[in-house]
Amino acid sequence: QPPLVESGGGLVQPGGSLRLSCKVSRDAWNLDFSAIAWFRESPENAREALACLNMRADTTIYRESVRGRITLRRVKSVSTVYLQMNNLTSEDTGVYFCAADRTCSDYVPHFTSWGQGTQVIVSP
Repeated sequence: QPPLVESGGGLVQPGGSLRLSCKVSRDAWNLDFSAIAWFRESPENAREALACLNMRADTTIYRESVRGRITLRRVKSVSTVYLQMNNLTSEDTGVYFCAADRTCSDYVPHFTSWGQGTQVIVSP
């Protein structure tokens, strides 16, 4: 079982909302991953960090450009971290990845475990 599996991507109209899921396997938790982050990658932009949840410190950090439009939430009972995105624009189009490691970071190579990604397309 892969450690991280994303889902929830799809086609959404501008101004709409979408909730992405990152299912975290038991193996991932056993590796003491206490930070789960979401990244976005598009043809125009390299993979960039959007938000990171540090579960040990119970803190969440957001990229300034998306602050107020996205929310990260963990539901322990289903071992899932959700990325709620609102008021989407075409600039939000891309492949969304969740990643895990012991601490948060904006640096892509920092994270040792990645999901396969889920595609989001924002278009009329």
